Amino acid sequence: MESKLMRMEEAVELVKNGDSVTISGISIHRNPMAFIYALVKRGVKDLYFIDREPGFGLEVLLKYGLVRKLRIAMSTLEWFSSIPRHFRKMIEEREVEMLEDTCGAFIAGIRAGSFGIPFMPVKGIIGSDLVKMHEREGTWKVIEDPFSGEKIVLVKAINPDVAIIHVNKADEEGNAEILGPLYEDEYKAKASKKVIITAEEIVPRSYFYGRRPTINGEYVTAVVHALKGAEPTSMFPYYDADYEKIIEFLEHF
Repeated sequence: MESKLMRMEEAVELVKNGDSVTISGISIHRNPMAFIYALVKRGVKDLYFIDREPGFGLEVLLKYGLVRKLRIAMSTLEWFSSIPRHFRKMIEEREVEMLEDTCGAFIAGIRAGSFGIPFMPVKGIIGSDLVKMHEREGTWKVIEDPFSGEKIVLVKAINPDVAIIHVNKADEEGNAEILGPLYEDEYKAKASKKVIITAEEIVPRSYFYGRRPTINGEYVTAVVHALKGAEPTSMFPYYDADYEKIIEFLEHF
């Protein structure tokens, strides 16, 4: 198979103005920060950011004006901030459009996208105003369950234009290994139209002989070597979050 290794400067060209994007990790853990900083440097605009529980990476994208619209269930920096500052400011001042999701509905949508099916049913949302919002958006639909006759919500498949996933190890064909929590990253890779892998370490193809990758290379568009590419967020088991750098970022709001 042809090598998918690229320089960071080449890989960021795969993200276009107006693309819908999702990223790896959550909160202050395993965000693809090296790639996010490269996006900021390139000046990509009008991104539609889709995720379940983003944090530091989203704050950077918001601070530098790369995001036009959000679809998330929550944004958190854990104990650093109750509601991340840039997220709160831009929502309150209507500087970005926000489509609020739920954790369960996002997971259903990204799973549907990864399975190649048009939707996935979810219970427990009926009665929320979120249903009306998503029906207007065309992302959820309430139907009658053909088996029970009860109302049920169908979540339309989520298929981002680009997923940026930071991993522990990857080979040049795109096979990738994540150690520790996976979050929804396997689903994101399978659901997205393009997948950019940034990796702490590039390993020979033989590394995956007899070893199942977390993400199969057939889904991957590009591979970038990015040592310490999640800093200042954590990367299990290599390094913890750099709390001082996160605090410094927050103090320069």
